[in-house]
Amino acid sequence: MTAHVAAWKKEAVAKLATHISDSNVVGIINIRGIPAPAFQTMRADLRNHVNITMLKNSLMKLALQEANKKRKGIVDLVGAIDDQCAIVTSDLNPFRLFKQLDGTKTKMPAKGGEISPDDIEIKAGDTPFKPGPVVGELQKAGLPAAIEQGKVVIKRDKLLVKKGDEIPREVALVLSKLEIFPITVGLDLRAAFEDGSVYAKDVLEVDDLAYLAKIQTAAAGALSLSVFAGYPTTASIGPLLMKAHSNAFNLAVNAGVTTSETISFMLSKANAQMRALASRIPDALDDELRAAVSSEPSSTPRGDDEADSAGKDGKKKDEDDKDDEEVSEEEAAAGLGALFG
Repeated sequence: MTAHVAAWKKEAVAKLATHISDSNVVGIINIRGIPAPAFQTMRADLRNHVNITMLKNSLMKLALQEANKKRKGIVDLVGAIDDQCAIVTSDLNPFRLFKQLDGTKTKMPAKGGEISPDDIEIKAGDTPFKPGPVVGELQKAGLPAAIEQGKVVIKRDKLLVKKGDEIPREVALVLSKLEIFPITVGLDLRAAFEDGSVYAKDVLEVDDLAYLAKIQTAAAGALSLSVFAGYPTTASIGPLLMKAHSNAFNLAVNAGVTTSETISFMLSKANAQMRALASRIPDALDDELRAAVSSEPSSTPRGDDEADSAGKDGKKKDEDDKDDEEVSEEEAAAGLGALFG
């Protein structure tokens, strides 16, 4: 004997199998906990790129098995069908589809009995409540609540529910009053099929900003390597030309080669050297040069040895030192005269 299968079920499976075979991307979504009005709104917002089909899990599995005759590998999506699910078909690639569906998620208050997706911890501090029966409700939920200076306060931090534990109803009521919404609802894409490959949720859950930062870092590193190695590309040719220009300029200045670009820098350098030399022999300068040098702050402070040689009473140096100093000044003056003609 064979079991009787309703005609509408056969028709629904055949229609869904055809639709799956003709779609670029097919996915399985979890719709557990989504209120009906919110689900209808999500469905309408996604209508341009996403089609959602809801059937019993057994019928969806049959449709995938039937579609596998034309699209090999799509039957692997059967493993993602569990709990309250639906089949989505789309013209978006799996990663864009995941991001589109992830955008439907929103926070909602707990009603009690849900599994907490994260640790729920209440920090110590004031609450918006006035003294009254609410204190008892907070304490019943496990919070160390008290009245201080006419305010209801939480006296210390308290972990109400651990991640993975069930949220008790009395805790859910308190969380709603505190405007803490621990439950996230939305269309959760569990897996998607495209071009013979099934992409699981952990593969599709990509942090766009993190990957963009990695690409930017890689591009900067490649540009630096290209410039360092002297490898010209459309991106590196600009920095390479700037580097070559800088090297050529430095070489010309150090070699004393005058060009329209180096002449001003070389004159400034020579002028600075002249002033530094002139500042050491002020007695051998004419009035104009002495005035120019005296207008600059001295860069050669008097050393300790020189101060000691002068003595405590300010006496002059020994005659031998004076003669050596005079000879040095004369030689320096002669050299300075030669420098300026």
